[in-house]
Order: sequence, then structure tokens, then C-alpha cells
Amino acid sequence: MAWLSLKVLLVGLSFLGCLYPLVDFSFSGETRGQKPNFVIILADDMGWGDLGANWAGTKDTANLDKMAAEGMRFVDFHAAASTCSPSRAALLTGRLGLRNGVTHNFAVTSVGGLPLNETTLAEVLRGAGYVTGMIGFDYYFGVPYSHDMGCTDTPGYNHPPCPACPRGDRPSRNLERDCYSDVALPLYENLNIVEQPVNLSTLAQKYAEKATQFIRQASTSGRPFLLYVGLAHMHVPLAGTPPSAGPGSLRPYSAGLREMDRLVGRIKDTVDLAGKNNTFLWFTGDNGPWAQKCELAGSVGPFTGLWQARRGGSPSKQTTWEGGHRVPALAYWPGRVPVNVTSAALLSVLDIFPTVLALAGAPLPGGRRFDGLDVSQELFGRAQTGHRALFHPNSGAAGEDGALQTVRLERYKAFYVTGGARACDGSVGPERRHERPLIFDLEADLAEAAPLAGGSAEYRAVLPRVAAALAGALDDIARDRVSRADYSQDPSVRPCCDPRRPACRCPAA
Repeated sequence: MAWLSLKVLLVGLSFLGCLYPLVDFSFSGETRGQKPNFVIILADDMGWGDLGANWAGTKDTANLDKMAAEGMRFVDFHAAASTCSPSRAALLTGRLGLRNGVTHNFAVTSVGGLPLNETTLAEVLRGAGYVTGMIGFDYYFGVPYSHDMGCTDTPGYNHPPCPACPRGDRPSRNLERDCYSDVALPLYENLNIVEQPVNLSTLAQKYAEKATQFIRQASTSGRPFLLYVGLAHMHVPLAGTPPSAGPGSLRPYSAGLREMDRLVGRIKDTVDLAGKNNTFLWFTGDNGPWAQKCELAGSVGPFTGLWQARRGGSPSKQTTWEGGHRVPALAYWPGRVPVNVTSAALLSVLDIFPTVLALAGAPLPGGRRFDGLDVSQELFGRAQTGHRALFHPNSGAAGEDGALQTVRLERYKAFYVTGGARACDGSVGPERRHERPLIFDLEADLAEAAPLAGGSAEYRAVLPRVAAALAGALDDIARDRVSRADYSQDPSVRPCCDPRRPACRCPAA
């Protein structure tokens, strides 16, 4: 299959919500030399407090906790947005949504995706001799969008529950409004649908098998490799069998978290056996937990966004409160990344792009600006600097999509717009615009409970610095090469292997 045609389709499809991708199995005999391999694992909707190494109350991440003890843990690490598509587009490009064009989620019927004139991490590494397992380039295996965007015969846990696919002569029209149920979830291999509806209960196992197979084959190919694994965990619906009744039984979220942890552990074990001293493994998340899902949502830890919580709505996913974008993050590279170190450097998913390229000895693409930093010195324990400023875009709760409405400047965080996403109780925090921003001191107030007094000397000292940082970022974006994404809707683009069958059913390959 021609690489360009795969890119056109799969990069276009890859942001219909959250892409859950796997690997590339095309290899050649080029000499690797000493270029490092990269494995990037991205969890979905995982809360900062879901990692046991972050939050003592969590007991479900034994493998990830072991990775933290054998590597570096980042406690002030942030997604580039607080919802799926813009966060993942930023990982691929090292650029905020206002630059790369992806400012909010795509849907099943979206025609476009990541603009084709954007240059991705995998494209640059291919030019540096890498074989890439980042889907949408050489090979694709996975679900092309969030696994709640369609029906399945194994619907798992959801709140409100999504029904299974209909089996009659025609699809039912009495289904949950937000389940996209008139098309079944497809599992793709390249451009072919190999299973529809996908079996969610076996998807994690399939991903683990493909990932480990890729690492083993790539390790003997003579070429360095990039493997990107975008997990379905911990997005709803949560796969798994009903928990057993009685004392000690796991709630569905804990069971799902343990399944994800085992999957990551299996990938790490494969890396170790294949030659861990030359492979850098980076684990992080795309945004915070989806509080609307109640008991099926993760933990934000101490980042409870109390100012917003008192006014209604959720201060988690889809918001710029810390619970929406502060995510767990681990780096593992024996012999290079220090062991059992906690870093408080201010870092971002945006940093993955320039850091990986620097470690691979590949140049940044020309003709555009980047929002991430090369943080290899932080990874190797030689610096604790990171960013001086980060800019958090609106991701659906309040304000214009993609707008830089919140500024992190060192220990301070300034909100020009506040609002809450839909909470478990159904409430939605109202949008409020602040001509004089609310400013919180995160070192003293992790819960974002009480902003600095507007008349205080501290507020007056911080305000002009925040305003200057934001003005500088907006001016830089205005002078940059900016892309535009296509969010138009067309029901005919819904993937269906057999449109004559209810819910687009087809047998497994």
C-alpha cells in the first residue's frame, strides 16, 4: 500500500475523537548504528491520581509504579489540550491547535482530520532512517476513532450505558443519542475492515500482541524504530467482565486500570528483553478524567479545581483547570534516564516532538514554529527548568475552541475564561470571562481554590508578566504558518463494510 495514500486516509481519520493505533511491520536492512529506539504510550482519560506513584490511594498500577521506580516521574506534566483530538495532534506535530488546525474533537462523520501540510514526528524520523509504528504512515492496525463512537456486541461499562449493536433487519432508532450507534465500531488493518463490530473485550490483548511483535521484529531489522501506542484505556466504555460480588471485588474502573497496567508492563518487558539500553520509553496521557462518567472516571488527585467546583460543573477533562490537563508521565531508559527520580520541571506533551528528534539526531522541520522544547537535559537529570510559560487552550467547556484562555507562568496560573464541563450530577459550570484574570499560586494552592486578591502587591506584580507572555504567544502564532482542519460533516464517510447489514456487521477476518 502506498505510504501517501495511507497517510491521506488514516491521518485524516486518526483524529475522529481518539485514535487507538498500533504498529508498522515494514522493515529493511539499513544499519541502525547507535540511534535510539522510541516507544511512546499514550493513555486516554487517565487522571493524574490514577498512577499509584503519584497518589498513594491508588493500588492498581503495579507495572507503572515499577517503571517510575526504575526511571523518572514527572509531577508537573501537561497535555497540550484537555480533550482527545487536539491533544494527539499536538503530540504528532509539537504545535498547539491554533497552529496545526486541530482545535476540537472530530466526529465519526468528519470529512477531514490533521491537515496534510502539517509535518508529523513519524515523517521526520522516516527521513532519518527509522521504521515507524505510528499509525497513519506505513501500516495501520486499530480503531480509527474513540471506541464510544459506535456500537459493539461487547459494549462494556458506560454512564449512561450504550446498548449493544442491533441484530434485526434494520438498526434500532431508540438508542442513546451520543453513542453513534447506527454504525458499528470497525477494526482496521491498513484500509481494510477486519472486524466489525470490534470485540472490545479482546482489543487490549490484540494491541499487546501487535506491539510486542513489532518491537521484536524491529529489534532484529537493523533499523531504529518508533512505536506509538494510543491506548483505549481509560476511556469509556470500559471493557471487561462484570466484577465478582462480595468483599474485595474490583470496581469496573479499577479492573480497567489494572488491565491497562498489565498491557504497559508487557510492552516494557518486551523492550527490556529486546535491548532496553537503547530504547527510550515515554508514558503519559492525553487529558484528565471524564468526570461526567461518574464512578467510571479516574482521579485528579489533589487537583480538584475547587473554585470552579463550587460554582457547578466539572473542573476535569474539557477544561483548563489542572484536573483537565495535568497528566501522569514517566520516562524509562536504563543507563540514560536516572533511576527513581521525581522531576518537578514544567513540561508538556508538546515536548515529545522536539525531544525525540533531538535524541535521534534529526532536525526540526523548517518553515514553522513549535511550542514544545527539547527537554533531554531534564530527562537525563541535568536540569529542572522546563518551560517558563505554558498556554492552555479551551477544549470544549467554555469559550472559543482552541483559544489560549489560560496561562501558566512559572508557579502562577491565570484564567481569562473559566467554566466547567458537564459533571456527574449533570451540572455545567457557566462560562465567565475575566477582563482582569483570576490568578492562582499553584505552589500554595494545588486545588485552585482561592485566586490572589486583585488588589494585592503579588497580583499587581504577576499580571503584567502574564499579559506579556500571552501577547507574545499570540503574536508568534499570528506570524506563523497556520493550518486549517476540515470539520465538515458527511454521513457517507462513516466506515461500513456491508451497508446492507444492521449496524454494518461483517465477520472477523
